[in-house]
Amino acid sequence: MNLTTLNNEQLKAVTTTEGPLLVLAGAGSGKTRVLTTRIAYLIEELGVSPYNILAITFTNKAAKEMKMRIFNMLGSVAYDIQISTFHSFGLTIMKENYALLGYKQNFTILDSDDTLTLIKKIMKDLNIDIKEYNPKAIRNHISGAKNQLLSPEQYENYANTDFDSKVVLVYRIYQERLKVNNSLDFDDLLMQPIILFKNNIDVLKKYQQRFMYILVDEYQDTNEAQYKMIKMLGTKYQNVCVVGDESQSIYSFRGSNYRNILNFEKDYPKAEVILLEENYRSTKNILNAANDVIKHNKERKDKKLWTENEVGDKITYYRASDEKEEALYVDKQIKDLLSKGVKEKDIAVLYRTNAQSRNIEEALLRDNIPYKVVGSFYFYNRREIKDLIAYLKILYNTDDDLNLLRIINVPKRGIGLKTITNLQQKANDLGVSLYDAISSGKELEFKKTIEKLLELKEKVTLTELVDQILDITGIREELKKEKSIEADIRLENLEEFKSITKNFEEQLGYVSLEEFLMEISLVSDVEEHKNNNDVITLMTVHSAKGLEFEYVFVIGLEEGLFPHNNSMFELSGLEEERRLFYVALTRAKKRLWLVNAHHRTLFGMDSYNPISRFINEISEEYIDKLQNEVASSKTSMQFKNIDTSVTYNVGDMVSHDTFGKGVVVSVEKQLLTIAFPHPYGVRKIISGHKSIRKD
Repeated sequence: MNLTTLNNEQLKAVTTTEGPLLVLAGAGSGKTRVLTTRIAYLIEELGVSPYNILAITFTNKAAKEMKMRIFNMLGSVAYDIQISTFHSFGLTIMKENYALLGYKQNFTILDSDDTLTLIKKIMKDLNIDIKEYNPKAIRNHISGAKNQLLSPEQYENYANTDFDSKVVLVYRIYQERLKVNNSLDFDDLLMQPIILFKNNIDVLKKYQQRFMYILVDEYQDTNEAQYKMIKMLGTKYQNVCVVGDESQSIYSFRGSNYRNILNFEKDYPKAEVILLEENYRSTKNILNAANDVIKHNKERKDKKLWTENEVGDKITYYRASDEKEEALYVDKQIKDLLSKGVKEKDIAVLYRTNAQSRNIEEALLRDNIPYKVVGSFYFYNRREIKDLIAYLKILYNTDDDLNLLRIINVPKRGIGLKTITNLQQKANDLGVSLYDAISSGKELEFKKTIEKLLELKEKVTLTELVDQILDITGIREELKKEKSIEADIRLENLEEFKSITKNFEEQLGYVSLEEFLMEISLVSDVEEHKNNNDVITLMTVHSAKGLEFEYVFVIGLEEGLFPHNNSMFELSGLEEERRLFYVALTRAKKRLWLVNAHHRTLFGMDSYNPISRFINEISEEYIDKLQNEVASSKTSMQFKNIDTSVTYNVGDMVSHDTFGKGVVVSVEKQLLTIAFPHPYGVRKIISGHKSIRKD
């Protein structure tokens, strides 16, 4: 195979095949190319069987891209390699070993909305007030416990508050209900395989023997469960190659631990380390700015991106007077780019929180500029689509009480709350599922509908089955009778769903209901169903990771927003915010704009925001600062006449007798601006100096 196109470090990463290997791959350094070439090298040059290779990444999109690249190099052998996400791999293990964990073969996977519904029901049964204890918070704590591999009993050992105690109560019953319903949640796809491995050493040894070579992409994003899974599987041969960049670790809120990559050499003392520092994406100015920013983080590996690309334009920084002017400025720059022949698909606007998109959207709409908001309202989360999927899940697993309750009255059948309550009581008394408990009344008509569809299930294609569901249940007829724009849109979405099933069938030939349900259960929110490329992309920086655009605007660069108020008062949180900004900078290939506002109304609150410290961390030689007169006026809320015997720097923590701990956000001669957290989540800037102490 031809390896001449690789640089020296890439070549070394491809051909160092035996023993543990850590590849620290900076943004745009060709890590996907290295991973795919390494797999091809193992097979073509070393004669390794595709069956003995496991390649893990974090999104279905990345897994498919990897598989396609290997297909282009080696042909159909690519389909014999286990290339998947962690969750998809966990699902494969579950499908092969379900009985050992006490599940039936036709288990179903609940999405986040389904789990929230179940948690609310359990809280109601336990008389836990959902106004006092947020069901989403309880769900998130249960998810966090599972990703830390904590059972309800183990989690109880860490329960220190009343809220924790409520989580334990709900978690215990939640797990019991999932088992009774023969269902798993998304986190179980990681936790259950590890339980399987711990309790069945022979099963673990089988997988260890099979996967002689393990490759993991984005290793800095692994949580405890993912880390443990790789550690267990790689024990026998130690041929574990992980690729990642701790400077792009931005998912701690999902449980990821960037220290997994920092500690790799402790876990594998014989590990070899290779740095991929040559960037093929961005201009020199953009890369130098990114290097300037990230070097302020203390917990990081020592590496510095460089490129042979052109120097490029300086980064443009603009401080608007408010969020309206910020949006108008971005809109004006986009119109200028489009007038010069730039394609819409090459432009992205990035922000810290979803709420920031509204003003940009309004500006683009006024000028008829096409755009898409990634993650705004995901196709599979639409009500009518979830109803249709619930029917498919019931046809696969009639014990799935949660999905049965969703559709027992869809379309309307006159089945009321009292009937459902009585049915649930009957099922509990008999110790059976709701479906098995149905024997009379209007609910029996529902059961007969399901039985009719069950008879058809094995006789028709998946697309035909969807058509039959829409007809036999009466969903299509009900929407046609409604005669409203909303009903027409819902019907269009249901018809569009058939395009998805048909696409599956065309790609893979015959597709079983089981295969289809498992596949769509693993689809990520950022992998949009409709992918219209001829539009401007608006998205959060978190969603932009792994993507690249010719022209990028990063907006809202203010203290309290980016870095976010929730993160700027602890070193670990602030360093993650800086990594997030680093990710934002390195999405841009040709040109980059950094924009903020002097005054902003967000979430119904007004704030006057100092410039993000991240702006000031970029050397002036790489950035052009443009400010209008209104925006550049100083805030009056500053500390004056500070004791000159004490040196203050941006980012220093200070204390105030009244306001507690704060952080220095700007230093100008003897003027010091300090931000303090507000009880309602909005940072507050105050003036005075006698009570300030440097921590």
